[in-house]
Amino acid sequence: MSDSTSTAPEVMSDEEWRTRLSPDQYRVLREHGTERAGTSCLLAEKRAGTFACAGCGQPLFEQGTKYESGTGWPSFFAPIEGAVETTSDRSYGMVRTEVHCARCKGHLGHVFEDGPAPTGLRYCMNGAALSFEPN
Repeated sequence: MSDSTSTAPEVMSDEEWRTRLSPDQYRVLREHGTERAGTSCLLAEKRAGTFACAGCGQPLFEQGTKYESGTGWPSFFAPIEGAVETTSDRSYGMVRTEVHCARCKGHLGHVFEDGPAPTGLRYCMNGAALSFEPN
């Protein structure tokens, strides 16, 4: 008998994901959705801590890499090493780099080359795809 809390996220069924996630989290993480700009409570999060995948709990970004990009989504200039993977996204008539959780493959957002030093990257993440654990 399978229990969704004990199933490894990388092998969970669609039904298990629907049970584990809120409708907004499911739409973003599993259906590659995007939340409306300015709607995430994580935009204003400034405490020391770690941003993790809302689907599987994988640590993704440290607070020290978060910055105010003015885009309306939580933005970071670097992920934790090995925490994310990227793929080419050709939807909406353009080419973007999509960011996924390296563990559960959930859609997090996109990365752009218009961020601050030291990386020059802007990891523009959906707040619905993230959780925050204060130190």
